[in-house]
Amino acid sequence: MKAETSGTMTYGDIAGVPVPVSRLVFGAAIGPMMRDEDAFELLDAVFASGITTFDTAASYGDSEASLGRWIAARGVRDRVVVLTKGANTTRWRTRLTPHDILSDFETSLAKLQTDCVDIFLLHRDDPKVSVGPIVELLNELHSAGRMRVFGVSNWTVDRLEQANEYAYRHSLVPFRVASPAYSLAEMLADPVGGSVTLSGARNRAAREWYAANRTPVFAYSSLARGFFSGRVRSVDTGRAAELIGLGGQEYGFPVNYERLRRAETLAADRGVTVAQVALAWLLHEPLNLYAVTSPSSVEHLRESVAAVGLELTDQACAWLNLDADEAG
Repeated sequence: MKAETSGTMTYGDIAGVPVPVSRLVFGAAIGPMMRDEDAFELLDAVFASGITTFDTAASYGDSEASLGRWIAARGVRDRVVVLTKGANTTRWRTRLTPHDILSDFETSLAKLQTDCVDIFLLHRDDPKVSVGPIVELLNELHSAGRMRVFGVSNWTVDRLEQANEYAYRHSLVPFRVASPAYSLAEMLADPVGGSVTLSGARNRAAREWYAANRTPVFAYSSLARGFFSGRVRSVDTGRAAELIGLGGQEYGFPVNYERLRRAETLAADRGVTVAQVALAWLLHEPLNLYAVTSPSSVEHLRESVAAVGLELTDQACAWLNLDADEAG
């Protein structure tokens, strides 16, 4: 894995992906794109900022179609990395079947106006489903040149290892990337169900696995669904759900308010924003990591990009995450 820089932005290489992958990834699950409204100005600014990588999904409304139109209009398909996800669970059933995967994938290609996805992820897992048929289907699509790299989102390390063991036993291509939730805050409740996070002491073993294997991690909820966006303050104890909705249900707990308080303190000392501190903390982690963030305005985009160049010491990162407290 090679790291490159372009101004503030930094990049990594993922085997099989022909374009350098920006460490900051634009998450296209934003209102205008999901509603199929004009987002060209924002997407132009995203690309001009050095971000090459775009994260979308079959379940993000019309986000794929919005992104596909922009890519086609600007003629940049060979200069961007398209990551999309399929087979998401619905209110009525899990959808981790070859039929659902293929249906979502074909529709995604049409919406994105492309014949090949750079990175395709299975959105959620169903541990009752055997990994064999899934791995074989993805290998067929990979061999046909329709997806360059495939992986998972919201799968545990144990399930990921099961799938890859099957792949190795049958001389097939394994899952090579993953997209769990990961941020400075711990996800202490899961109202959606089936979410997988790397945050907190209880997930240390999973982080160590990713670090040892250098598996690329596309960290979603990198700002804890808005907990570190600036909309919530540490004095707003107990109001996170009111201020940011679902993110408050997942992250609005005392231990995270303390992390937020420390981020506010460090941000004030450094003359930066809380969001920049939280992103800089995440990018400082010793993983092959790409942070997915969804700025809805050019101003927020610039704030996020500036965080890539914000350097934090190991001591500051430990203090932010309360690790220094545990060490005494």
